Amino acid sequence: MLIAAGACLGARSVVLGGVTTLDRRTLLATGTAGAATLAVAAHLDGPATAAGPTASERAGRGVFRHGVASGDPLPDAVLVWTRVTPTAASLPGSGRGPRVEVRWELATDPGFRRVVRRGTFQTGPSRDHTVKVDVTGLAPATWYHYRFRYDGVLSPVGRARTAPATDASPDHLRFGVVSCANLQAGWFSAYRGLAERDDLHAVLHLGDYLYEYGPGQYGYGIDDRDIRPHQPAHEMVTLADYRQRHAQYKEDPDLQALHAKYPWIVTWDDHEVANDAYRDGGENHDPDRGEGDFHLRRARAHRAYDEWMPVRLDGTARLRDGDRLFRRLRFGRLAEISMLDLRSYRDQQVASPLPSPVPAPEAGVSDPDRTITGRQQLDWLKGSLSRGRAQWKIIGNPVMIAPVDFGALPQDLVDPVNDVTGLLPRDGLPYNVDQWDGYTDDRREVFAHLRDHQVSDALFVTGDIHSGWACELPYDASTYPVGDSAGVEFVCSSVTSNNLKDITGTPPHTTSTAVEETIKANNRHIKYLNFDDHGFSVLDVTPLRAQMDWYVIGDRADRDTPITWSVSYATRTGTGRVEQVQEPV
Repeated sequence: MLIAAGACLGARSVVLGGVTTLDRRTLLATGTAGAATLAVAAHLDGPATAAGPTASERAGRGVFRHGVASGDPLPDAVLVWTRVTPTAASLPGSGRGPRVEVRWELATDPGFRRVVRRGTFQTGPSRDHTVKVDVTGLAPATWYHYRFRYDGVLSPVGRARTAPATDASPDHLRFGVVSCANLQAGWFSAYRGLAERDDLHAVLHLGDYLYEYGPGQYGYGIDDRDIRPHQPAHEMVTLADYRQRHAQYKEDPDLQALHAKYPWIVTWDDHEVANDAYRDGGENHDPDRGEGDFHLRRARAHRAYDEWMPVRLDGTARLRDGDRLFRRLRFGRLAEISMLDLRSYRDQQVASPLPSPVPAPEAGVSDPDRTITGRQQLDWLKGSLSRGRAQWKIIGNPVMIAPVDFGALPQDLVDPVNDVTGLLPRDGLPYNVDQWDGYTDDRREVFAHLRDHQVSDALFVTGDIHSGWACELPYDASTYPVGDSAGVEFVCSSVTSNNLKDITGTPPHTTSTAVEETIKANNRHIKYLNFDDHGFSVLDVTPLRAQMDWYVIGDRADRDTPITWSVSYATRTGTGRVEQVQEPV
C-alpha cells in the first residue's frame, strides 16, 4: 500500500535501555553455523585471503551473481534456490542463453564432507535460468548447508534448517520479521541486521518484497529521491520486467546474506504486482496507459515470483502448476504458521483505497458479499485457527486485521440504526479500507470462529503499513476493554518504504506524537505505535508467551547506518492481551 501524506497516523518511538548497536559486517556466528556464514561472506563481501578473491570465487560472483536462498522448511524437506548465468548474454529477462545442467548438494557440515543429498537440475531461458529444488528425505530440526555447481564453478554456501518433527515440543522458536523493502528508498540495512544474528530459525517476509515503480516514483522521502534507481527504468508490466526487477533486488549483498543465512517463509502483498491490487485490477494498473489486461499482468508477476523466490506455489517447487500461495507450515506442537494471500481473491476496495484525513462512513466495508480472503481461503483460515492444531496459531498476515476506526457505536445499537438509515458501517469509520477494516464481515467471521470454538493463542503477524504496532483484537472495539480479545496482532515496520516523517518531511516523532494519541484514544486495544522508524522485528515464541522485539535503523540513505533495539511487547499464553517487556529476547 501507499500511505497518503494527509492521512498517515504515526507514533512516537519508545527507546529503552540496553541499546544494542550492530556494526555493518559483524558476524555473530560461532561453531558450525559460523563457518557457513563465513563461507557466504567470503563470496559476497570481500576477499577470501589478503591476496584477494580466488579465480573460483571471481567466477562464482559472475555465474551465481544472484546468490542462493532456501525456504518453506518442513520436518523432512526444504527448498533451495539459485540463478545461474551461463553466458554473458544470459541476462535476467532476456530469454537468451543455453539450456544447462546445474549440480546441487546438501550436507550436514559447511565443508561438505558429509553430503546427504545431491542431484542435478536442468534450467534455461524458459525459466530465466533459475534453479529451485525441493530437497526431501531430511532429518527434522537440523541445520544443513547447500551449494550449487555449474561448469566447475561453485556458488556461495547457504544454510537452512528443517522444521521440528510434527510431534516435537521445542522450547522456543525465533523468527526474523520483515516487510516493505523498496530498493529506490534506501539500503537494506534491516536485512543486514538480521543476517548478523545467529539465533533465528527462519525469516518471515510479509509482503512487498519488491516494488513495481520506475525511477522517480516512490523513492526516498518527500522528494521521492532514488537512492538506487530501479531496473528496468520503468514500471514493471511484462514478464521480462518482473524478472529483471527480481534480479536487481537479489543482487543486493545484504539481501543475499540474509537469504543465504536462513530459510525464508514468504507471502506477497500488492507491490509484487501493482499498488493496491485486488482480484480484477489495482490502483496502479491502467489499461489505457498501455498496461494491458490486469489478469495477464498478474500472471506474469506470479510467474516471475515462482521462478525467483524460494517458495512452494500450489504446494510444489514446479512451475506452471498454479499460483496458490496460502499454505501452512508446522513447527512441532509449539506453532503452526499460516501464510495468507490477501490480494488475489479480494473484491475492489470501497471508496478511496488510500487512507484519508477524515474517515468516510462507507457502509460497503461491512457488506457480507464483499471479501478480502475469498471463500476458499477464509474456510481454510478458520481451519488453521482450530483447537486441535499447534499451540500458537501464527497467521502471516499481509495487511492489518486489528480495527483502526473512529466513532464506533456498540454493536447492539448499529443494527437498529441501520434498520432506519442503512448508512452505518458495523465497525465504525475505518481509517484504511485497504486493510481488513475494508472487509469487516470476513473479519467478524474469523473472530466469531475463534470465540465460538474457544480457540486461544491466535497471533497475527503483519506487514504493509510501514509502521510498528502491538494490538489486541477486540470482539467489540467500541466497548473495549470491556469484553474479550480474539487474539493479538504484532505489525513490523518497513525495511525502507516511506512512513509518516518521510512523507511529511517533518523531524521524527514530532508530527506523529499527537496522531498517536488520537489513534490510541479512539482505539483502546492499540497498545503501541511507531510510524516514524524503519527496521525489522524478531518474534520469539515459547509455551508461556510470544514476544516481538522491534529494531530500528538510522538513515536509509546510509549503507552503514546503525541499528538499535527500540521496544518489545509480549502476549502470555491464553490471555489475548499484550504487555510491554523491558528487554529483547
